[in-house]
Amino acid sequence: LRFFPSLLALISLTVAMDNGLLKTPPMGWMAWERFRCDIDCKDDPENCIREDLFRDMADRLVEDGWKELGYEYVIIDDCWMSMLRDEHGRLQPDPFRFPGGIAKLARYIHDRGLKLGIYADMGTHTCMGFPGTTLDTINIDAQTFASWGVDYLKFDGCSSNPIEQMLGYPLMSKALNATGRPMAYSCSWPVYVGGLPPKVNYSLLGDICHLWRNYVDIQDSWDSVQGIVEWFSNNQDDLQPAAGPGRWNDPDMLIIGNFGLSVDQARAQMALWAIMAAPLIMSNDLRNLDNSARFILQNKVAVAINQDSMGIQGRRLLQEKNHIEVYWRPLSHSASALVFLSRRTDMPSLYHTSLAKLKYDTGNYEAYDVFTGSTVTGLNATTQFTLSINPSGVVMWYVYPEQTSKETETLHYQHNKASQFTFHKAEPGHLTVL
Repeated sequence: LRFFPSLLALISLTVAMDNGLLKTPPMGWMAWERFRCDIDCKDDPENCIREDLFRDMADRLVEDGWKELGYEYVIIDDCWMSMLRDEHGRLQPDPFRFPGGIAKLARYIHDRGLKLGIYADMGTHTCMGFPGTTLDTINIDAQTFASWGVDYLKFDGCSSNPIEQMLGYPLMSKALNATGRPMAYSCSWPVYVGGLPPKVNYSLLGDICHLWRNYVDIQDSWDSVQGIVEWFSNNQDDLQPAAGPGRWNDPDMLIIGNFGLSVDQARAQMALWAIMAAPLIMSNDLRNLDNSARFILQNKVAVAINQDSMGIQGRRLLQEKNHIEVYWRPLSHSASALVFLSRRTDMPSLYHTSLAKLKYDTGNYEAYDVFTGSTVTGLNATTQFTLSINPSGVVMWYVYPEQTSKETETLHYQHNKASQFTFHKAEPGHLTVL
């Protein structure tokens, strides 16, 4: 960014957003993609944006096994506000849809061991026309959110210009810090200025925000998922180095369990978001989720890969002429993750390769197939193997060095939320062609 002198002075006073939060990508649930701005609580009470919806989702996170995997944030998006601020100039929730207020909702969520996220917009109005946060209301809004017990702020950028955004996003970071309440800070700033350097200064962004939206909103379709993955991959040299513990690129919500993805495409989104070290923020109806979506979203190994403590974002390694793409992410304990994605839509593809072709060092390896649960043994770097990949689907491997000690019969991969998984070694034998 080309900074004005006054902005440089402002930024020098901004306290860095290193409050110990989000050392791994955040996980949870957000209303927007699935429930949008449905405020018709008379005719659609089950799906409208009101406090009952968020209590329901909090209950589901706790009772259906999500919380124990790390899905801990319940995030309100746009359309929660009254159209008017209160007599003290503070934002307030719609009194009919949130009669108990946000503080009471926060207590409900905290009592269940979860965290509450809320939405505001750097501008005169939110994207859906509700009251925005202008430069002169940043401090009071940050104080209001802290007083309510909010744990996470998504700060959008509709109805503002680049100068206001350049000033406002660092100011909100400073204001959140000044409240004394640790709050995760999600900035939509990059998407409003093109998402890439030189218009986006990712070094600055990593100092003031925990995560940021780089690109357009996700929609409930495979085309949308593919477009997001393509943009991130095409620009990975700029984006990948910006990510790390406490600072994450955000390709937007998980739409698994809605209407637009097949089971194979849902696995693909989960696998690619894990490779990208992306936030795992679902936007679906947890009250009516089918088993296939649940199994994908609750896949412990995929979650553990996403939450790896090193926090290194993965990269696209190869684009083959036969429409197969290979993605790779380095992980703790000398392990790594591979995703083989088929861009074909007509039939399964056979893909022939070796770890050496994928730049692996000489040595012996084993691979755990994340979605089938099978283990491939007898791999060395030069072993040729063949995978069958469904159209618009993936094969995802967790790859680790073969255990040299005869006493070591299992490999323990520690999930950061203190749950532990065991990968059992397969019986010795020939490499299975998948």
